[in-house]
Amino acid sequence: MEKLTHKARTRQRILDEAARVMRENGTESIGVAALMKRVGLTHGGFYAHFHSRDDLVQEVMKQMFADSAQRPAPGAQEEQPAQRLATFIDYYLSETHRNRPAEGCPLPALVSEVAHLPLAAREIFAEGIDSVQTRLLRPLSDLGHAQPEALATSMLAEMVGALALARACPDDQRASQMLALSRHALKVRAGLEAK
Repeated sequence: MEKLTHKARTRQRILDEAARVMRENGTESIGVAALMKRVGLTHGGFYAHFHSRDDLVQEVMKQMFADSAQRPAPGAQEEQPAQRLATFIDYYLSETHRNRPAEGCPLPALVSEVAHLPLAAREIFAEGIDSVQTRLLRPLSDLGHAQPEALATSMLAEMVGALALARACPDDQRASQMLALSRHALKVRAGLEAK
């Protein structure tokens, strides 16, 4: 394996820290000076790695979606498509995922801000949507749903929305109930549970 240069390692440290900040607080929370201070570097050093703050945001988004795609999807090892899908829904709408935004799917963390970002960033986000949607589409197709693409799109919208709302909700009990109700509704729609 090729060793990273000092410059490449430094760039990666900046990307990793920016990804944590963006997952927890969104793109607006990325300030160049504060970010560089967090990684122990000077503000001026930023421009040796990125052309602009927008460039950084786009690179971080690419990395977040690439990291998510490389991680095995919860339930991916399950042989039965119904179990794969149920496990993925259970994880996505779990307390663990809700409480650990810095380690989770970037969609709920960024969805409210992306419409205000440059086109290039919105295109990266759209690719991320497609990637996560595919994790729903495959088992839905395997289960023989008549319109798996439409169902996967609808399910993803509910999952992202439910997780974003649960994270925003200051009442833990209400947030947990929101997640539980969405998990059940999604499984009913997918034919995994009875009404």
